[in-house]
Amino acid sequence: MTLYYIISLVALIYVLFGAFFYFFQHYFFFRPEILPHEFQYQYPFDFEEKSFDMEDGGRVNAVHFRVPNSRGVVYYLKGNSRSIKGWGKFARDFMSNGYDFFMMDYRGFGKSRGRRTENILYSDAQMLYRELLKLYPEQQIVVYGRSLGSGIAARVASWNRPRMLVLDSPYFSFFHQIKRYAFFLPLEILLRYQIRTDFYLKKIESPVFILHGNRDRLIPYKHSQMLQKINPALIQLFTIDGGGHNNLPDFPAYHEYLYDLLNGFYEPVTPPAV
Repeated sequence: MTLYYIISLVALIYVLFGAFFYFFQHYFFFRPEILPHEFQYQYPFDFEEKSFDMEDGGRVNAVHFRVPNSRGVVYYLKGNSRSIKGWGKFARDFMSNGYDFFMMDYRGFGKSRGRRTENILYSDAQMLYRELLKLYPEQQIVVYGRSLGSGIAARVASWNRPRMLVLDSPYFSFFHQIKRYAFFLPLEILLRYQIRTDFYLKKIESPVFILHGNRDRLIPYKHSQMLQKINPALIQLFTIDGGGHNNLPDFPAYHEYLYDLLNGFYEPVTPPAV
């Protein structure tokens, strides 16, 4: 076996792997639970199921939880797995603080259908934000992004003026996150989802609060540290000591921070004059 043959074989394998990554990357990034249209959600809270027909023929399914005399609504952009069938349990953390709770399934998740791209994720999320504006004053809307949803939430907040943006275990950018695992690939060319949380935070005028565990192995805590440095006057980072990626609600500190945020005990910080 000649050196030329070995090099050619390695190059071929590299190109094939790159092509596989490009065409099938959505299988790595999204782990949806698909539900039949007739599926009936069951939650221990009052809720309304809603579906929205998009201009391109897609359909987005959502649930809207309400409390009496609500103080506003939390628009929750969820992570990359399962469907709102399972994510609905998080509504209680916000309803207990006097807020309605609204959450959608991205296309291809749950009962939502249609082609999914980065721009479609943004436009769907923005359309549903506009639907919430029909029901709530904008200063009563809290945009909350969890994991994958943090970048989408940042994009929506950059287009609007919600009361605040809360990011739960966010990534600096999708590129920064994926390059940890596929550093050997030319991601600048192959990656079809950029989701520049860092870029969108530069355009946001609303207060931004970040919750992140310092033992997060999936999205490292340093991502939030980098995001906070973008605009220290507007962005506050709250550390959940010992928290991982999927267990922040297990920590009392998470609920204490959430309570204080939703009840207005934190305001945007202003760095000291130099």
